[in-house]
Amino acid sequence: MKPKRKTKAAPAKNAVPRTTVKKPAALDNHWMVFGICVLLALMVWIVFGQTKQFPFVNFDDESYVYGNHAVSHGLTANSVASAFGEGGSDNWVPLTTLSHMLDCQLYGLNAGGHHVTNVLLHMATAILLFLVLRKMTGTLWRSAFVAAVFAIHPLRAESVAWISERKDVLCGLFFMLTLWTYTNYVRTKSPVHYAAALLCVALGLLSKPILVTLPFLLLLLDYWPLNRMAITTLRQIIVEKIPFAVLSLAVCVPTILAEKSGIETIEKFPIFLRLENAVVSAAVYLWQFVYPAGLAVLYPFPLQGLPWIEVVAALLLLAAITAGVFYWRIKRPYLFVGWFWFGGMLVPVIGLVQVGGQAMADRHTYLSQIGLCIAVTWLIAELSTSWRHRPLILGSLSAIILTALICCARLQTSYWANSEILWRHALACTPDNVWSRSNYGDALSSDGRTDDAIQQYQQAIKLDPSYSQAHYNLGNALIKNGAVDEAIVQYQEALKLDRGAATAQDHNNLGMALLQKGQLDEAINHFQLAITNDPEYAETYFNLGTALLQKGQVDEAINQLQNAIEKNPDSTQTRNNFGMALFFKGRIPDAVLQYQEALKLDPDYVVARNNLGNALLREGQVDEAIAQYQAALKIQRDSQQFQNNLAFAIWTLAMSPGTNGTKAVELAQNANQATDGSNPLILRALAAADAQKGNFSEAITAARQALALASTQQESALILALQKEITLYQAGSPLPSADQTNLAGWQ
Repeated sequence: MKPKRKTKAAPAKNAVPRTTVKKPAALDNHWMVFGICVLLALMVWIVFGQTKQFPFVNFDDESYVYGNHAVSHGLTANSVASAFGEGGSDNWVPLTTLSHMLDCQLYGLNAGGHHVTNVLLHMATAILLFLVLRKMTGTLWRSAFVAAVFAIHPLRAESVAWISERKDVLCGLFFMLTLWTYTNYVRTKSPVHYAAALLCVALGLLSKPILVTLPFLLLLLDYWPLNRMAITTLRQIIVEKIPFAVLSLAVCVPTILAEKSGIETIEKFPIFLRLENAVVSAAVYLWQFVYPAGLAVLYPFPLQGLPWIEVVAALLLLAAITAGVFYWRIKRPYLFVGWFWFGGMLVPVIGLVQVGGQAMADRHTYLSQIGLCIAVTWLIAELSTSWRHRPLILGSLSAIILTALICCARLQTSYWANSEILWRHALACTPDNVWSRSNYGDALSSDGRTDDAIQQYQQAIKLDPSYSQAHYNLGNALIKNGAVDEAIVQYQEALKLDRGAATAQDHNNLGMALLQKGQLDEAINHFQLAITNDPEYAETYFNLGTALLQKGQVDEAINQLQNAIEKNPDSTQTRNNFGMALFFKGRIPDAVLQYQEALKLDPDYVVARNNLGNALLREGQVDEAIAQYQAALKIQRDSQQFQNNLAFAIWTLAMSPGTNGTKAVELAQNANQATDGSNPLILRALAAADAQKGNFSEAITAARQALALASTQQESALILALQKEITLYQAGSPLPSADQTNLAGWQ
């Protein structure tokens, strides 16, 4: 029996019937609402809580977080300013960047903390979606089901489990707050609520510019479920959206400027290919909503085109659905709103403006898919009104669907456990994916499996010989294996393919390979090109300074290394090399300060500790120098260089005027014991110290042991020096103080 309808007044011809109903008593049960919110939070944690154990992945996490100097050092005045500039990444998302900075402030580079933030933001977004839909539609269980599907659908895995996609979950939170405050405005007409809605959308746009289509979505919501078309003039409704549209347009400029390097040209991605891909991608998103299998982190763009039958079938499907929802727009307005919610929020990311080489992405459905879920949920709820045992059937069906989604989403999320698993799964879903194969190689290389990585890069190059990044990556792996000449060939091929579009890192890598081969001039040229490409790339200044130092151009090296420190003051290696340049220039106290700064950053950095010993010894601070050499040897006991430097420092102490040799003997004995009597220079220093003290028999014994070792090692200069010294000891004479300038045999 059909329910009676009120016939109070005939609606206007195109008026939207009010489909909301009087709130049932259940809606007034705050404990039930609270229970649903808790259940949503629990489902989100069941699916995504596992990510707290996941590390960063080699897919944008470096540029967004752990490799981004401005971000990784937390919230500072300079970092906050940089967030509203370029931010160190290819997106202009200042609020998201600030959230990453805050995470680094709280958790450092512990990836688990960053993951938990993503999960909590997504959890809050799902709960707010439930509350917003309930507020707008007056329904409890439909709103709860839509929010639950949104919360745990496998397509959410990319947005939540990927730290770099903080953009989605943060933007989603402000999107829901915008809908909440806008609904309050519609009901109260309060300027405060209107201003709050504008503020929320502004924050959402600063999190991710995908909200540029929000004014269109608000118009849809005015149509249904807010049902304003029959009671408010269209002019007023449109005028209300103008400030929202202005905000959307305002954010487009910095977004385009930030992403200009990633926007692909018409020559590479022709318009007809973009249109084909857009149509098919939209249809695939529909299918993935129903059957979320084979989801991958990266779907390659079909540069060779798509089969015409796929394009035609997708076009017919989309056209049929559009015609259907338009036909039913009066009787079932939720279909119209849900469908155009889905399509409207896909417009910025559907590929008409192609950024990067992906055809589509799971993350693009984060907010758009809500529209589909609303349409389907409300349709089923309406079609089932006459069913017997309707609550039991719908409740059981909902439980089955949500349980299945939880299982699938947990599995999909587990693929983000580390980079190797992520890309291996991507290749299982898209075997001919050159980008995934190259990134899989990166993951293997980072794990120390260089040979396996080389195979992946080579397969990527077979798939697409013009993919320059695979050549660069292969070059990096070959460098690890010591095949520098082969690496140089790969770097040069990559630069040739890029045709002037090479990045600073590309030139820097080739420069490093050339530096290893001793081709200083060519290396310096590529470092300079890298700086021209990216004046903020600190590593290149360091490498250029190091190359200039090797070439003997100390003044120029000092300038470049100083630039490197300004860009990255926390680099121990840069501090050390800057100290070396200052040392060679004769600025010993300045060199000491740089070595000390390096050791503050890393007390176990033995190279800086050894160099500090050298500088202190040059300054005449022999005891302090010996302490540094001893500390270096505690960390790296078998270093011949550190042993020899310690031996020379002890020798210097023994030969110092006014020294009776007692302390030098003790130091030399300890050093000799620590090296198991295997270093002839330490034995030579021990002999000199004993002779200085008057223990000539001990001096002769130590010197002869040193001579035997020097003979075995064929150290001719040391052999001659020891023979002269033994003659002096046999005559009962210590080494004259003048002999401290005779460094024959010291290395």
